[in-house]
Amino acid sequence: MSKLFLTDPQGVDTKIGVMLDKFKSKVNVYPPGTCPLTVQLSLLEASMNQTCGKCVPCRDGLPQLAGLLRTILEGDATEDTVDQMRKLATFIRDTADCAIGYQSAIEVLHGLDNFKREYDSHIKEHLCPENVGQKVPCINMCPAHVDIPAYIALVSEKDYAGAINMIRRDNPLPTACAMICEHPCEERCRRNLIDDSINIRGLKKYAVDQVRADKVSVPRANVPTGKKIAVIGGGPAGLTCAYFLALMGHKVVLYERHKALGGMLRYGIPNYRFPKDRLDEDLNAILSAGDIEVKYGVNVGKDVSVSDIRKEHDAIFVAIGAQNGKKLRIDGVDAGNVESAVEMLDKIGNGDIPDYTGKTVAIIGGGNVAMDAARSAVRCNAKDVRIVYRRRQNDMTALESEIESAVMEGIELMTLQAPKSIEKDENGNCAALFVQPQMIGQYDAAGRPSPIDANKEQVRIPCDVVLIAVGQDVVSKPFEEFGMPASRGIFTAGLDTAVEDLPGVFVGGDCATGPATAIRAIAAGKVAAHNIDEYLGYHHKLHCDVEIPQARDNNRTPTGRANITERPAYIRKHDFEHVENPLTFEEAMQEAGRCLRCDHFGCGVLKGGTDQ
Repeated sequence: MSKLFLTDPQGVDTKIGVMLDKFKSKVNVYPPGTCPLTVQLSLLEASMNQTCGKCVPCRDGLPQLAGLLRTILEGDATEDTVDQMRKLATFIRDTADCAIGYQSAIEVLHGLDNFKREYDSHIKEHLCPENVGQKVPCINMCPAHVDIPAYIALVSEKDYAGAINMIRRDNPLPTACAMICEHPCEERCRRNLIDDSINIRGLKKYAVDQVRADKVSVPRANVPTGKKIAVIGGGPAGLTCAYFLALMGHKVVLYERHKALGGMLRYGIPNYRFPKDRLDEDLNAILSAGDIEVKYGVNVGKDVSVSDIRKEHDAIFVAIGAQNGKKLRIDGVDAGNVESAVEMLDKIGNGDIPDYTGKTVAIIGGGNVAMDAARSAVRCNAKDVRIVYRRRQNDMTALESEIESAVMEGIELMTLQAPKSIEKDENGNCAALFVQPQMIGQYDAAGRPSPIDANKEQVRIPCDVVLIAVGQDVVSKPFEEFGMPASRGIFTAGLDTAVEDLPGVFVGGDCATGPATAIRAIAAGKVAAHNIDEYLGYHHKLHCDVEIPQARDNNRTPTGRANITERPAYIRKHDFEHVENPLTFEEAMQEAGRCLRCDHFGCGVLKGGTDQ
């Protein structure tokens, strides 16, 4: 009898696929603060359910591993239990036939090392460490810990000024973050379990689009303390620190080497992403917060020494950023028309727009700076713009939306191409970029697949301009001479931003972490301000004067996310005007109504609203 082969549309596997999509959403929104051992057990149990049953190490070993882990969670284990887990996981890793077994064992071994403190707490104290406890996802994922459900509720009530001041309780740059924040707050949004994450950045932008930030009075400052603090650097970290210190009642002297404040917000992010008149709205509000004096055009370390500044102030906060572009060590890099993408963006920020009419521009790099430089080159009338990157497109560190926008504006992505040399013409100017094709290889220590040279000949890319966007450096030498420790130009400090062995000296932002996001710099400035306040012998409470609206019943109806749209690429690529369209009132209200108010439901009511 012949075997009958059947197709099975909407059969079991298809239905399981739908279930797995839901399961993936559950994994994506795993609540911050969850016990890591519980997470590890749930992943292990998922692996147990995948086993085919042929292989003994996988079939029998994974349930035994899960049993040992369950014993630890139930408080019935000893340190020998951990040794048993390690030996069993090592055995499964080395003997299992397929990835279901050996990869699960590898993950257990990594967990034993990465969460040693949590394992010790469960074995010795029979409970989780104090820092473990479910948190509101969006608040926890925001580096500045802005009370996001509160300001979304205020937007829903059409209290846009209240929303702005609720944001300011933790972040004095609401307009900047409404425009350019990478919105990590959306990553674990519990709304994903129903449909899609809340457009948190979009709602913040809607609030500042309705009411200018500098038209909303900042909270009242505390009484003057008589203390004077120097803040070196007027970027997001320095501005944040100055704002909070001024509200605490301290006098702040802010040293800025440029003619205007903003740092990379002004001199690194092009106008089409963040119009500078909108940046000024935040700056005006910050400077109105208290006793803040700004000294423009002062290059600390050159015009005035760090030690002199320290002597004249009760404390200093160093937030000089990372505003110098890294060099690229390839032949011909000294050719004419080869420059740092950071320097090119800095010129544009100062109103010096390069003319690339009729020229082909190649940008080396794959981060947000590379995208900004490439999209700016298009607006400078370049004939062709190409981004040359040695890894794959999905390895690029730039925001996915920025990559998509660059492609829409006609920019070519040349991936898996490693720059090797620059060809000069008879005048010493750039004529072409030579690249070595790559193939992707093994993962490196940072968890990224490494490119290696492919067995192919080098490729010549004709170009008239090369912009290098491979990272940024900190001008650290004057501060190192003062005594601030640094590793490869990045200052060393504790999590409290204090510099060891230099009382009263604090550091934060890109100069302490390497180039990062604006919201991380803002978070560092906020932490530094509170720690400087403590160092000076105070423990100030800051006023917010905004009441959080009562939570409404959850809207559980699956509803699509309202995304921010952009002006058409064929129009916007010819100017530096802002590319984003505003949300409509209907879109904003619908989006705000999707918030599940995790600060009230699920995790319990959060205290706050008037002071911090």
